[in-house]
Amino acid sequence: MPTFEGHKKGYEKMRQVPEWFFSRGVRILSFYVFSTENWNRAQAEVNYLMKLLEEAVADGLREIARKNNYQVLISGRLEELPGDLPAKCLEIIAETKNNHRGIINVCLNYGGRAELVDAVRKMIKNKVEAEQAHEGMIKKYLYQADLPDPDMIVRASGEQRLSGFLTWQSAYSELFFMKKYWPDFEESDAEIILREYEGRKRNFGR
Repeated sequence: MPTFEGHKKGYEKMRQVPEWFFSRGVRILSFYVFSTENWNRAQAEVNYLMKLLEEAVADGLREIARKNNYQVLISGRLEELPGDLPAKCLEIIAETKNNHRGIINVCLNYGGRAELVDAVRKMIKNKVEAEQAHEGMIKKYLYQADLPDPDMIVRASGEQRLSGFLTWQSAYSELFFMKKYWPDFEESDAEIILREYEGRKRNFGR
């Protein structure tokens, strides 16, 4: 099937998955939907993805957020996105800021190294002195400073790397790699992931 069809199915899956996890007690989900490196893909594919993302932010994601009382955050270099997409991203963030059933963090035009570069730039702009730089200070300048670090990061498709996803925040995250592709993700996979997490022992270096 065409690559575009895979992206469409992936978007439809993203609309289903939050409820599978939030109904089981998870409070925050972060989705890596478009990286800073994805601009290097074929122009036709990038154009399609931008239209799909605009539809998601303006309609699909907004609909499930309103219906289910989800808060939506969008992390990344939003100002680099085309057309009305940056404004629509800010709109959905503002509209859902008081929703509290669960948080959906959409990583859009996101890169872990880009996030750290942007944090350093903001620190320099704010004249942060060298002796003031510490882990807590750096976290303060990340895209979503108020979010806790992820407990577990799940990568689909059989690839076993993080590809720059939440580079700073993932230092002590549990990792789970799936062979199936994202459009094939099922509710039973949510159960498998949560059972796997429950069986992990987290020492945080201790």
